[in-house]
Amino acid sequence: MAMADNGRVVCKCTARRSFCFREVTFDEKPNLRNHLRNVSTVPLFRNGLITRCPSVAGNSILSMDARENSRSTILPSSRHQRVPIYVMMPVDAFCIDGSGRPKIRKIKALTVALKALKLAGVHGIAVEVWWGIVERSSPLAYDWSLYEELFKLVSKSELKLHVALSFHSNMYSSSSKKGGVSLPLWIIEIGDHNKHIYYHDQNGLSNDDYLTLGVDHVPLFCGRTAVQCYEDFMLSFVKKFESFIGGVIEEISVGLGPSGELRYPAHPFGDGRWNFPGIGEFQCYDKYMMDDLRMAACKEGKPQWGDRGPQNAGGYNSLPSGVPFFEEGEESFLSDYGCFFLEWYSGRLLHHADDILAKAAKILRKYQENKKTSILLVAKIGGIFWWYQTAAHPAELTAGYYNTALRDGYEPVASILSRHGAALHFSCLEMMDTDNPASYLCSPEGLRQQIWTASKKRIIHLIGRNTNERFDRVGLWQIHANCHHSQAEAVRSFTYFRMNDKIFRAENWNNFVPFVRKMSTNW
Repeated sequence: MAMADNGRVVCKCTARRSFCFREVTFDEKPNLRNHLRNVSTVPLFRNGLITRCPSVAGNSILSMDARENSRSTILPSSRHQRVPIYVMMPVDAFCIDGSGRPKIRKIKALTVALKALKLAGVHGIAVEVWWGIVERSSPLAYDWSLYEELFKLVSKSELKLHVALSFHSNMYSSSSKKGGVSLPLWIIEIGDHNKHIYYHDQNGLSNDDYLTLGVDHVPLFCGRTAVQCYEDFMLSFVKKFESFIGGVIEEISVGLGPSGELRYPAHPFGDGRWNFPGIGEFQCYDKYMMDDLRMAACKEGKPQWGDRGPQNAGGYNSLPSGVPFFEEGEESFLSDYGCFFLEWYSGRLLHHADDILAKAAKILRKYQENKKTSILLVAKIGGIFWWYQTAAHPAELTAGYYNTALRDGYEPVASILSRHGAALHFSCLEMMDTDNPASYLCSPEGLRQQIWTASKKRIIHLIGRNTNERFDRVGLWQIHANCHHSQAEAVRSFTYFRMNDKIFRAENWNNFVPFVRKMSTNW
């Protein structure tokens, strides 16, 4: 930190490839907090000065303004337009029968449900297309039979499709642990011999829901890299269902992490390690990510920074208070090391998204350029809203979003999506700040506003989704209000999460149908 001639402080922020300078006045101390996006309860100030300003650039992915090929079209406002609703299929909709073949469970009940949803005014169905079902037994052996049957059933019901290409597992999504879908069996076999194809936490525990991005370009999978596996799957899907694309299939979401979201599995809710509102843990301890961290540290001229991740960042269920990395201090997220690590950690996630979305956009380009078809590429991000009102935003940092009171972590994500013409799929649309205890410093409203601002700047569509199951009129009308918010100018559609028996109960159906019709008509 240096003193300029005019009596102001200039913070120089080190990054791997660039420097940025931010001017911070301290002539009038009360105005310092105007530099913060959120009111923080974690001290950021020492003797009236901001101790350090994190870099906004960090690596080449984060500074693409001059060369990115962003779409220049002006997106229409959604305030007075219909917002079509896709209802997501039940979590246990599919199973593997005794012969090892995938099948649709309760197909007769599903057929009746689809007809009822169509009559209610629902636009379409959101379907997870599981890697662990289609390429289950051996590499490049794709079995699309289940989805052929399902897509024909949906089409016959005169509904549209939002397809989510899912490269994660959902073994912990069901409370009974039944009906879950694992990763492909041949991937699991490779993982049995090499656990480092999965993310690891600081204690060496792995998370087998999704492959670590550390293997994106390592040919460990029968001669293919992870990105090549994803690309081959997408190519096979498009070839198989080409006649549906742009007609029945209107949106294609590409999985980028756990639950299909672009994030690290920092908050593993299914295996007992994490409980809300814990800050989570950094997930960079597989050998492939550690090798990359060491190389980045050496390039920075600080090889000692590559030995491990932050050692003072608490555990899964820690709260921010008392955790040094997320407070003020020489070894905090504001330190030289803290900035370096977070730039690297979030930067790797951004590169991961860029690599996969580039493949997806190339595959879908001919359908997007064809005026007779309409297909939207979609990418999901997580709604990490707890501890949002602190300076450090620790739960977001561990998930890979370098978003703090001094740094916008979602604008770089929106920038990448804009480059590839992808829409941003975001949750929390049913939530309000008052839904959670005040002591958790949650702000789904603040997070939504930040996402809206980033999407508007980068001219990308938004797709909404609820995080929690809501059938009550208050929750449903909150969704409507947020989809038609004056700042949410680009809401393209809404994914209702998700179909189950409860939705068809009279007391819930009587709320759901008016909600659907309100969303699906101009007002």
